[in-house]
Amino acid sequence: MEKIVIQATKREVTGKKVGALRRAGQLPAVLYGHNIDTVPIMLDARTATQLLAHLTSSSLVTVDLEGKEFLTLVREKQRDYLKNTLLHVDFNVVSLTEKMHVKVGIEITGTAPAVKDFNAMITHVLSEVEVECLPQDLPERFQVDISGLAAIGDRVCVQDIAASDQVKILADPEEIIAVASAPTKEAVVGEAPAEEGEAAPEAAAAAEPEKD
Repeated sequence: MEKIVIQATKREVTGKKVGALRRAGQLPAVLYGHNIDTVPIMLDARTATQLLAHLTSSSLVTVDLEGKEFLTLVREKQRDYLKNTLLHVDFNVVSLTEKMHVKVGIEITGTAPAVKDFNAMITHVLSEVEVECLPQDLPERFQVDISGLAAIGDRVCVQDIAASDQVKILADPEEIIAVASAPTKEAVVGEAPAEEGEAAPEAAAAAEPEKD
C-alpha cells in the first residue's frame, strides 16, 4: 500500500476564530487516539483537499506533525456542501500492534450476463462491510466480480469476498452484496410507464363509470 503523508502544524486558534484560518488557506483538523492527547492541528487546505479526495474510509494516512509521524484513519470530514469545500477533518491515530474494527467499501466489477440475456436489473444491496485486522493489513476496498450472475435470482454474498487470512470479515457470510433481479414492469421493452398524474389503462377503465 502506498504511503500517504500529509504535513500538519499545531493549531492555537480554536472555536469561531478558525474562520480566519480558512480564509488564509488553512484547514482546521484534530489529531487524537492511540497514546496521544487530542491535538488541534492545521493543514494546507489545497493540498489536504487534493489528497483526501482520493481516499476511502479505510485508507491509512500518515500525519507528519512538525517532524513526528502518526499513522491515522480519517474518521470524519466536515464539508460545506454549498461551496464544496472541507471545513474540518478528524484524524484517529492507530497502533500497528492492535487490531481494529473498520468499515471497508465494496467495489462492484464485471458485467452480469443476466442483464443481456434476461433484461435483469443488478441490485446493489451492500456497499461496505466491517472487518477486524491490524492497520498494515487493512484493504482500501474489496472488489466483487458479478460476471457470474447469469440468471434471475443469482447473487453474490459476503462469503464471496476474497479477503486475506489477516483480515476477518465481521458481516454475516450469507448477507447479499448484489443480486440479479427480475425487470420491473416499466423496464419491459415496448411498455412505457404511465405519466405522473395519468392513470394506467387498466386503472382508468376500472375507474370509468359504466354508461347506461
